Amino acid sequence: MGRANDDILPVLPANVPRVKPNRFTRWLGRSILRLGGWRMVGEFPDEPRVVLIAAPHSSNWDGIWGFAAKLGMGLDIKILGKRELFWWPLAPLLRALGVIAVDRSRSAGVVEQVAEMIRGSERFWFGLAPEGTRRRVEHWKSGFLKVARAADVPVVPVYFHYPDRVIGVGAPFRVGDDDAAEMARVREWYRPWQGRNRGSV
Repeated sequence: MGRANDDILPVLPANVPRVKPNRFTRWLGRSILRLGGWRMVGEFPDEPRVVLIAAPHSSNWDGIWGFAAKLGMGLDIKILGKRELFWWPLAPLLRALGVIAVDRSRSAGVVEQVAEMIRGSERFWFGLAPEGTRRRVEHWKSGFLKVARAADVPVVPVYFHYPDRVIGVGAPFRVGDDDAAEMARVREWYRPWQGRNRGSV
C-alpha cells in the first residue's frame, strides 16, 4: 500500500473514508507526530466500513497522538458524543472533528443507532476505546463487538505503544457469536502493548 513521503504515516487505501484535502492540517498532524517522535506501523485495510478500536487508553496524550495521526492522513473517522454536547458554538466544531451525536433516550439503543449509521453509509469508520476510561479496568466494554456484528463489518485493532512511540495497526477480523471468546482473543492480542501509564491487561 505504501507510505507517506516522510515514512511517519501510511497512505490510505482507496476505499477508506477521507476528509476534504487540506495541506495545512496534513502538515500540522505530521509535524505534531514528528515533534513527539511518533510514527505509525502497519497498514489500514482497504475497507469502506469498519469499527476501529484503540488501546491501551491510559492518558489524555493518546487523543493528541491519535488525532495528529488522523489529521496527518486525512482519515475521516467518527466517534460518539452525547447529544447534549451539541450546542452552539460547540456543535460545528465537534462535527468537524468527527464527533457524532447519539440520543440515549431513543428506544433503539446506542449500538443499534451506530450500526444504522454504518449500514446506511457508503463509507463509515467508527472509532472507540473499548476500555471506556483511562483507568485500568477488569472488563472491557463489549459495545464494539455488538456494533461490528450488527453492522456486519470488520474490527480493526489499533494500539499505542509508548516505549517505542508507535501507533500500530493490526489485521482486521470478523466478530463471531461468542462475546466472551472474542473479548479474550482481543485482549490477548493487546497484551504486548504498553500505554503511557499502564498496559492493556
